[in-house]
Amino acid sequence: MKNKPRVLLLGGSGFIGRNILEQLSTKYQFISLPRSHLNLLNEAEVSKYFSKNRPSIVIYAVNIGGVRNNLEPKDMLANNLRMFFNIVSNKKYFDRMIFLGSGAEYDKRNSLSKVREKEFGKSVPIDTYGFYKYICSRFIEEVDYIVNLRLFGIFGKYEDYNVRFISNAICKTIFNLPITINQNVFFDYVFIDDFIRMLDRFIRTPGKQKFYNVGSGKPIDLISISKKINMLIKNRKKIVIKKRGLAKEYSCNNKLIMNELKEFKFTPIDESLSLLYNYYVKNKHLINKKILLDN
Repeated sequence: MKNKPRVLLLGGSGFIGRNILEQLSTKYQFISLPRSHLNLLNEAEVSKYFSKNRPSIVIYAVNIGGVRNNLEPKDMLANNLRMFFNIVSNKKYFDRMIFLGSGAEYDKRNSLSKVREKEFGKSVPIDTYGFYKYICSRFIEEVDYIVNLRLFGIFGKYEDYNVRFISNAICKTIFNLPITINQNVFFDYVFIDDFIRMLDRFIRTPGKQKFYNVGSGKPIDLISISKKINMLIKNRKKIVIKKRGLAKEYSCNNKLIMNELKEFKFTPIDESLSLLYNYYVKNKHLINKKILLDN
């Protein structure tokens, strides 16, 4: 392990973090601690930890709360910003950071149709999550050791099938339940395995830019995804759409990151859906049907 970079993964127990550890643990020397072992809200505790462990790279994949969380917005904003600034204040103990940002930084009140990185700042998000990420990006603009990978729609195993559309739809088909769509919308989805391959490149080599949109560049609507999921099973399920029309698009222009990744190829959407479907079939015993019935 001596020649492998020491990578501190913050958020290792989450959806993305678990996939990072599972797929890249043989390539890097990961340090990943549960929150019970390191309180990121405690400035002194964080400083003590960094001074002792001194990782080469920090992957910032941790958040407290979110749009579907019960925390009050003021708690969510204050806690997330405190964690972030507790980490960056210890820059002398690490070399660089990969920050997992969000398309919400562009302000989801607007229709985000193939939005470009240069459009950041035209509108300030009013939702707590987007605003928190926006503030972090403003800080990142002023330093030279952080790259921000702005995620739009990542999907795959270990995500919360209760609230994440693709996993929710797949799990419902497995239990012979109708697929439910609140309102059709175009999203820019990236399969988690593809994102991990992208991340691997940025761990190995710093980016030429500070900000990159992470998307496939090929928006797809929820009805089309539902039909593709239905194609995976013999008994096709009903697709229930609660509200007519289209919601505001959420997609990005990915030219910057694709120029840097050169020959990178995305997993075809049909193949990625099939892989995820097979994962849930194999792990059906872990799915709580009652949760699916409630949404």
